[in-house]
Amino acid sequence: MSKVAVLGMGAMGSRMAAALLRADYQVTVWNRTADKTSPLVEAGAKAAQTPRAAVEEVDFAVCMVRDDAASHSVWLDSETGALASLPGRAVAIESSTLSVAWVQELAGHFQAAGKALLDAPVSGSRPQAEAAQLIYLVGGDTGRVAKAEPILKVMGGTVHHAGPLGSGAAVKLAINALLGVQVAVMGELIALLRRYGIDEARAVEMIGATSVCSPAARGAASAMAARNYAPLFPSALMEKDLGYLQEMAAEHGTRAPLAQAARSVFGEAMGQGYGEENMTGVVQLYWPGP
Repeated sequence: MSKVAVLGMGAMGSRMAAALLRADYQVTVWNRTADKTSPLVEAGAKAAQTPRAAVEEVDFAVCMVRDDAASHSVWLDSETGALASLPGRAVAIESSTLSVAWVQELAGHFQAAGKALLDAPVSGSRPQAEAAQLIYLVGGDTGRVAKAEPILKVMGGTVHHAGPLGSGAAVKLAINALLGVQVAVMGELIALLRRYGIDEARAVEMIGATSVCSPAARGAASAMAARNYAPLFPSALMEKDLGYLQEMAAEHGTRAPLAQAARSVFGEAMGQGYGEENMTGVVQLYWPGP
């Protein structure tokens, strides 16, 4: 069975590593704060002190971290970066939600080192990761995608090849922008109807019964009405992703004004102290308190 390193033991990476262990892969895990590796070690994984040590003998190296800066540190840190010790036969799978510009820059480093990289962000959150039903959006060489597909299907239910390196990141940012716009507008609409005197749960029921309401918007609105802000997808991460989309739009000479408006809402939520709560917490901008 293949040897796999999973770099980053956050909500997603830890569940991805658990899925690999259940499928009997030999798994090595690393996290910036080592205590988060303990549950995986108890389940049968090995823990490494650095990303560089984690990937020394692997066939695949999966990275799932917060942002561009964290990805840069994992792969390229001069003392602990994983790229330097990644075996030539291995395929690196960068599953973090990153900017397209950084993915393409990282691809250049891999090419210069003669090593293989896929950008493979996922659609889905903790429940989908728990159930190994993530949707993979993969950018990279067709042959490398085929080589990695069996391991991706251990962690996810569907694998889409989006195109060359950077394509996975571009599609993921578009998906998150669509989600962010819906969540932002649902927050203001539900709060507005409440101000008008309509019970928010009743408002969600009526809006959710129409064909214009997506399942994602319906779920977000239900969480808002229930005051459920448990962090499945924090506002700070949504603001980050919308910022990356803005950078992509600017690089290609176009605009994304609705995404920019949604980003400002999530930025305001961060400023009010709601950044690490779930993105549904933006509704608190309009009805603070219980």
